[in-house]
Amino acid sequence: MTPKSLTPDDEDEAAEEGPRSIYDTDPPDDEDLWFLPPADEDDPEDFLTAATKPEQSLLFDPRDWRAAQSDLSVELADLAVTFGALDERLHAGPAGWGHRLALMEVSDLGWWTGDRIGVDRLALWTGLRIGATGDDVQALFRAGWAVRRLTTGATPSEGGWETGLTAFLDRQAQGIEEVPEAVADLAEVMRSAEGLHPVTQAAVGFHAWRAFSPGIGQDTEAAIVAARHAATMGRGGALFMPLALSGPGALRGAGAPGEKLSAWMRGIGQASLAALLHLDRISTWETRARDATSDLSGRTPPVLIDALTAWPMVSAPLAQELTQSSRAAVQRNLDKFTRRGLIREVTGQGRYRVWTADL
Repeated sequence: MTPKSLTPDDEDEAAEEGPRSIYDTDPPDDEDLWFLPPADEDDPEDFLTAATKPEQSLLFDPRDWRAAQSDLSVELADLAVTFGALDERLHAGPAGWGHRLALMEVSDLGWWTGDRIGVDRLALWTGLRIGATGDDVQALFRAGWAVRRLTTGATPSEGGWETGLTAFLDRQAQGIEEVPEAVADLAEVMRSAEGLHPVTQAAVGFHAWRAFSPGIGQDTEAAIVAARHAATMGRGGALFMPLALSGPGALRGAGAPGEKLSAWMRGIGQASLAALLHLDRISTWETRARDATSDLSGRTPPVLIDALTAWPMVSAPLAQELTQSSRAAVQRNLDKFTRRGLIREVTGQGRYRVWTADL
C-alpha cells in the first residue's frame, strides 16, 4: 500500500505537533462540558444543585431579630411602660426639660465614643459657640450636631429611609444628588425590618450603621439615629429614647441578635428610668426655687430659674444670653441663689465659673 504523500504545510504541522500518543483524545465540543450551565438558562444558579449553590445570608436578618424580639416580649412591655411615663412627663412638663436631657445624654454618650465633652463645655458650645480648642473642635462639632438632632428636626425615617437618613446625617453634599452607598445600605436594612417594633428597629439600625460606616463619628451617628427612631413608639413628648444616661450598657451589646437586643432593652430601660428620676428631682428643685425667690423683685429671678431648669450647667455669660439681662443683674442673682442654697458653683475658681442647680 502506497503511503499518502504529505504536502510541505502538512509536514511542518506534523513536526510542530509531534507524533500522536495513545493517550491523546479528541478535544471536546462545548456541548460536552457538563459542568457549564446550558446556554438557554435564564439564571445560572438554577443550574446548580442545593449542595453547590453558594450560601447567601443577610448580614442583619430580620427573622433573627424577630425571634429575639419574641423571646424578649416581657422586657419590651416593661420598657414601653417606662418610656411611656417619660414621654408623658416631657409632654406635660416645661419645654426645657427635653433640652436638659439631650445635653446630659450627649455628654454621657461621649464617654463611650471617646469624645468626652463635659456637660459644662457642651452647654457653652451649644449656647454661645465658645470653648473649642484645637484638640477637640471636631468632637465639639459632633456633640453639637447630636444635641441639635435630639432636640429638633425630622426623624431619620421621615420622607423615606434614604431621603430621611441622608438629611438627618448631613450626608447630602452640595450639588450632589446621589445617595451615599452606606446610607443606601442602611436604608435597605431598615426597610427589611419594618415589621419589627421601633425599639428593635433602632437596635438593628445602631449595629448596622456601625458596620456600614466605619470611621470617626460613626458611633455618635449610630446612637443618635437609633435614639430618635426608637422614640417614634411614643406620642411626641420625648423626641429621643435615652441610651447612655445610666451608662453605655445598651451600646455594648455583642454576639447574636438575641444578646444584642437583650443588652439594648436593658440599657435603654435603665436610661429611661434614670431620666424619669432626674426629672422628678429637677421638678422638685424648680418648685423650691420659685418659693425661695418669691420675695425677689425684677424679671431676672424667674427667667434664671427657667434657664437653670433647661440647662444642666450655666456660666454667667450663658445665663446673660438666656435671660437677656445685664451682666450685673445676672451675677447679683447668681450670688443670691447661691446664698439661699438653690445653686452651687462647680469649678471652685475665681474666673470662668459655672453654676448648677443644687438638686
